[in-house]
Amino acid sequence: MKGREFGEKCGVFAVIGHRHAVELCHYGLYALQHRGQESSGIAVVRGNRIQTHKGMGLVAEVFSPEKVHGMKGEIALGHVRYSTAGDSSIENAQPLTVKTRHGFLSVAHNGNLTNARELRAGLEGRGSIFQTTLDTEVIPHLLAGSSADRIDQALMEALDQVQGAYSLAVMTPGGVLAAKDPYGFRPLCLGKMEGAWIVSSETCGLDSVDAAFVRELEPGEIIWIPGPRAEGCVTGNDVHAAAGAGSAIRVIRKGSYERQALCVFEFVYFARPDSDIYGLNVHAVRKALGRKLARKAPCNADLVTGVPDSSLSAASGFAEESGIPYEMGLVKNRYIGRTFISPDQSSREFGVKVKLNPLRSLVEGKRVALVDDSIVRGTTSKYMVGLMRSAGAREVHVRISSPPYRFPCYYGIDASKGRELAASAMSTEEIRRAIDADSLVYLDIQDVKDVLGTKVSGLCFSCFSGTYPVDAGPSGIQEE
Repeated sequence: MKGREFGEKCGVFAVIGHRHAVELCHYGLYALQHRGQESSGIAVVRGNRIQTHKGMGLVAEVFSPEKVHGMKGEIALGHVRYSTAGDSSIENAQPLTVKTRHGFLSVAHNGNLTNARELRAGLEGRGSIFQTTLDTEVIPHLLAGSSADRIDQALMEALDQVQGAYSLAVMTPGGVLAAKDPYGFRPLCLGKMEGAWIVSSETCGLDSVDAAFVRELEPGEIIWIPGPRAEGCVTGNDVHAAAGAGSAIRVIRKGSYERQALCVFEFVYFARPDSDIYGLNVHAVRKALGRKLARKAPCNADLVTGVPDSSLSAASGFAEESGIPYEMGLVKNRYIGRTFISPDQSSREFGVKVKLNPLRSLVEGKRVALVDDSIVRGTTSKYMVGLMRSAGAREVHVRISSPPYRFPCYYGIDASKGRELAASAMSTEEIRRAIDADSLVYLDIQDVKDVLGTKVSGLCFSCFSGTYPVDAGPSGIQEE
């Protein structure tokens, strides 16, 4: 439903050192499915080579039980890509598997490289041939063109050239390199189970395979996780054992929290509520945002309801703080996949109608406090208010558990251009009238900071403030 307005950019999951690596990776991708529904893929090490299977659609659509059981190996890398209209192609599905002078490698990436256009032009000028429209593809080309003798050195050289957001994993026959950009825009964590290591975009992925959480990767950090055939892949004095993480993990480059800018929308919308990010449970944060919203903008309502699924935690917090009963005013059909994610407006509107239905018996004649996490273009909010009114709601008061989204994001969020963002062109009162709400109140940036406290050392509020942590702009390459 919400992918029409707002799409995250993928989930990454890797398993290193387990005889059922592909099966575990498969489970991990199910857990991360909320981060991407356009395509799914898994690559697995087979001797000195890498076997890759990927396709368009949800994990269940791409991977049959026979396909999963037929992919054998102890190191696997998976990826789910977000849904969008007009840029769907199997060529753009990940992981990207290539053969270089370092041997076979696969890359899975979450984020967006803001200087991808310049890098790609330079690489093509030197003879590189690109197979996709992804900014991600510049990374394997930079790796292939490196004069470094070791893959870890080549990756450091490559990442020194890219700018923007990346949480990524690079799989070789010897193991997996995992890395975060120097600002840590996107989450990436490390877990362990039965002697195997897990890399996941969120802790919910670790939970899906009963892996124990070890730690978050730090901004700017690069780690090496060796597999059974890792001899000679990563060596040298510049590699240090990871303190507290086990002797198998090596830190290629230490991280730094000095410039951290984790995307605040991971807490507001993107991450699954059962995930923890830097020790903060996402559900608890969203509930606290709802409580903050109730204190800031109380309203006379008979019931509180949220827009499934990302707004339900905030709605429950709003209800508890305000003392207004929480009700399931909207029911979501959980068996609708990407069939209804269509490029034309009429199909998209039909898809929303099939996915969500109001409970008329609860809503009719009532004053409804409708809690949502964000307003981007405003089309979804207008439709949600319309659903409430069509079900007989007497009043609809909209409460948004984040600040007004006024500025485009260049770090890996599929949001509209600035001129298409409702809050960049209209005042709150104008948006209220446009979505036909009786009242409309947002949180502000300080409200969110108050809720999150100091647990996270730095957050990116660019989409709210227009102040970007690094120079940014459209890359000209399809954002991943």
